[in-house]
Amino acid sequence: MPSYLVLYRSAVSPQDQIANATPEQAQAGMDAWTTWAEKAGPAIVDLGSPLAAVDSTSDSNGFLGGFSILQADSPDDLSAVLDGHPHTMQDGNTIESYEFLPIPGMG
Repeated sequence: MPSYLVLYRSAVSPQDQIANATPEQAQAGMDAWTTWAEKAGPAIVDLGSPLAAVDSTSDSNGFLGGFSILQADSPDDLSAVLDGHPHTMQDGNTIESYEFLPIPGMG
């Protein structure tokens, strides 16, 4: 089954989002992620983590805020897994998906 790197981009850095969220907002965000993760179930290989930029702060695509690794039979199935994802509920947030390709000569 193909695996996909899913990148979460936003206009605001994860550090700022975390620092400026009230406890209620933080809990609501975690609840939304938990609900989505339960729905996605075995498609999740690695739920991932928020990211902090080390050598850059922003580009034309905004901040790279986090990642997940998911499995799905096809790009259409991946879209179904990502349907209703909590990251897309905030204005300006986007999700990018990349399929892992086999490394030539590595089996």
